[in-house]
Amino acid sequence: MNCKYTKNPVAVEAFQMTLERRWDNSDWPPWLNEAWQMDAGSVGAVWVDPYDPTGTSLICGTQESLMGIDFGDYIIQGVDGLSVCKPDIFDAAYTSLEVS
Repeated sequence: MNCKYTKNPVAVEAFQMTLERRWDNSDWPPWLNEAWQMDAGSVGAVWVDPYDPTGTSLICGTQESLMGIDFGDYIIQGVDGLSVCKPDIFDAAYTSLEVS
């Protein structure tokens, strides 16, 4: 019985959210702008945390749950929709692809 597996390489798009990028969405990718336009609470949507009086904190609706987005976190557009990943985990799990 085989108990060892490797994860299939899958290309994803990712965007690192920073405080500056929170307030200036000029370099947001199209898929993130689309997520911003969706209804709050929807799977695949990104919206402002209604409990944050500063309007700074963001939330992402993923397939599994609602996830807070901290500055430095990566928002990933993968095969199953959006997810959020901490920078240290992202750096360990993903390798940048050269885009020509």
